[in-house]
Amino acid sequence: MVANLGFEDVAALRQALFHSPAGHALIAGTLVTALFLAAWYLDDPEEAVRYKVRPPEQCAPGWKGEVVREPGLRIPGSNKIQSYCPATGELLDAIEPATERDVDDAVERAKAAQEKWRQTSFAERRRVLKTLLKFILENQRTISTAACLDSGKTRLDSSFGEILVTAEKLKWTIDHGEKALKPESRPTNFLMMYKKNEVRWEPLGVVAAAVSWNYPFHNLLGPIISALFSGNAVIVKVSEQTAWSSKYFTSIVHGALYACGHGYYADLVQSLACWPEVAPHLTSHSGISHLTFIGSRPVAFKVCESAAKALIPVCVELGGKDAAIVLDDVRNLEKVGHILLRGVFQAAGQNCIGIERVIAMPRAYDRLVKFLTPIVNSLRSGSALSLEAAGATDEAVDVGASISSANFDHLESLVRDAVAQGAELLAGGTRYAHPEHPAGHYFAPTLLANVTPSMAIAQTECFAPVFLLMRASSVEDAVIKANSTEYGLGASVFGSSKRDLNYVVDRIQSGMVSVNDFAVYYAVQLPFGGVKGSGYGRFAGEEGLRGLCNTKAVCRDRFPGIMETAIPPELRVPVPNAERAWTVASGVVELGYGVLEQKVAGLRKIVGI
Repeated sequence: MVANLGFEDVAALRQALFHSPAGHALIAGTLVTALFLAAWYLDDPEEAVRYKVRPPEQCAPGWKGEVVREPGLRIPGSNKIQSYCPATGELLDAIEPATERDVDDAVERAKAAQEKWRQTSFAERRRVLKTLLKFILENQRTISTAACLDSGKTRLDSSFGEILVTAEKLKWTIDHGEKALKPESRPTNFLMMYKKNEVRWEPLGVVAAAVSWNYPFHNLLGPIISALFSGNAVIVKVSEQTAWSSKYFTSIVHGALYACGHGYYADLVQSLACWPEVAPHLTSHSGISHLTFIGSRPVAFKVCESAAKALIPVCVELGGKDAAIVLDDVRNLEKVGHILLRGVFQAAGQNCIGIERVIAMPRAYDRLVKFLTPIVNSLRSGSALSLEAAGATDEAVDVGASISSANFDHLESLVRDAVAQGAELLAGGTRYAHPEHPAGHYFAPTLLANVTPSMAIAQTECFAPVFLLMRASSVEDAVIKANSTEYGLGASVFGSSKRDLNYVVDRIQSGMVSVNDFAVYYAVQLPFGGVKGSGYGRFAGEEGLRGLCNTKAVCRDRFPGIMETAIPPELRVPVPNAERAWTVASGVVELGYGVLEQKVAGLRKIVGI
C-alpha cells in the first residue's frame, strides 16, 4: 500500500507520526513492544548453558598406553576390572567394581534426589537436555575418542552409532517429550456423560537400566535421557567391558545438571559397573521401579527371574538375526549394496539391529555376489586412533575391533560347518592377526554365500563382521526364510513394487521394518523393540517415555455440585426389593448400551412405567 502513496501522502504520514501526540504514542508503543519481544527471546528460560568437563587423559592426541599382558576383564590377582582398548590392547584403567552395599547406597541416594527432581517442570528438564545436546555437538571428537578407545570401533561408527543417535534422542525428547507425557483427555459414554476422563503419566521413582557394551555412549545416555525427562532418577549398570568410558560419559550428564542449577546431580544420575554375582542385587532391589535390559538371551533369563522377586517390570531387548530382503526389481543395486555393507559391518557387526542375513531374489543375488566379493576382500581392519597418532590421515579403517576374542573359536566353527554344508566362503572366515596390534581382537570381514536356513550360522546371532548371503526363489520364499529364526527385532526390504514391499512389511515377524533403507526407524525415534526371542516392551518414542511412568487414570465430575453420582433408592443396601432392584439395574444397562427402542424400554423400567 505504501508503494501507491504520493509524495504528499508520505509527508502527511510523517507529520502525523513524528509531530503529533498520537504519533508519538504509537512510536513509543512500537518500541516498547519490540524491546519486550527482544527481551523475551534473549532471556529464554530454556536456553542451553555452556559448561566444561575435563576429558580423560587417554583422550589426548597421541596418547599411548601400556599393552596388557593378559587381555581379560579381571586384573590377574585382583578384584578390579581391567579396562583396555580391544583394538590395541592398551590398558585404560583399573576400575573398582561396585558391591552390594554400593548398590544399596546408590538406590537410597537416588530416591532422595528423585523427590526433588519430580517437582521440576518440563521446561526445566528441557533446559538440561538442551544443555547436554549443546555440549555433545561441541565435543564430538572427544566423545568419539573415548568410545573408540573403549570399544575398538572406528571414528565413522562412533559418529553414526554413538553421537548421531544420541543427538536425535535428545532433540526428539526436547521437541516432543512434553506432548507424550501431558495428561490426555479420554472419551466418556452415555451413562457417564456427566464425567470427564483423563490419563496421566507420572514418574515411577528410581528406574534402572542394564546395558550392553557395543555402544558405550549411546546405550548409557539413552536410558538417562528418557528417565530424566519423565521425572525419574536413574541408575545404569554398565558393562564391565566399557566401564572406563562410562565414568566420563556419566560426568557429561552431571555437568549439564549442575550447570542448570541441580546440585544433586550425582545422586540423580548414577552409573556403576559390577561383577555378575553383584548384578542380581540391583535387578531385584525393592527400591527399583522399572528395569530396562539390553543384552543376550541367556543373561535375560537370569535378569527377568531376578526382577520377578521384587515384581519389577522389565523392558527386554535381546538382539536379533535381522534380515534384509532384496527383491529383483530393486532400482539401484549398487546403492543398496553399500547400504547393506554399512548395515553388516557397522561397529564390526556388533550391532543389535545390524543386518545378519541378506536374502536376495535370483537376479539380485547374482549381481550382489559380483558386487560384494571384491569390496569385502578389500576392507581394512585396525585402529583408527593409531593411524591418527601416526599422522596417517590419508589412510582409513573400515572395520574396527571386536570387543573380545572369546567368541572367535565359535565363529570359525560356524563358518567351517556352513562350508561343509555347501556354503561358499568368498572372503574372511577366520580371526585376523593384526601385524601392528597383535594384542587387538580382530575377526576378518567375512562374506559367506549360498547360505541356507538349516545351517547353524543362519540361526545364530553372530554379532561379528560376517555377511551372510541367502538365495530366495520368490517374495514368499524370502519372507519364509526371514521368519525362520527365533529372533524378530528389525528387518529391511529393498525393491520397487509397492505390492511386494507391502507383502513383506505385513508378513515379516519383527518389531521394526525399514523400507528401502536400513534401521532408519531408530533415527526418527520410533518405538524400539522386538518380538519372539528378541524380547518385549519398547523404548524410544512416546512408548519409551510412557513406559517409565505410572499410567494413572483419573475420572471426575464435569459439573461438580450440579450433576453427581447418586444411588437410586431401589439399589441402595440393604436392598428393599430384589425384583425391583433387578428391573432398575437391567434398565440402566439397556439405557446405556441399547439401540433407541431398548433405551426407551430401559428408561421405562428405571422410572417404573
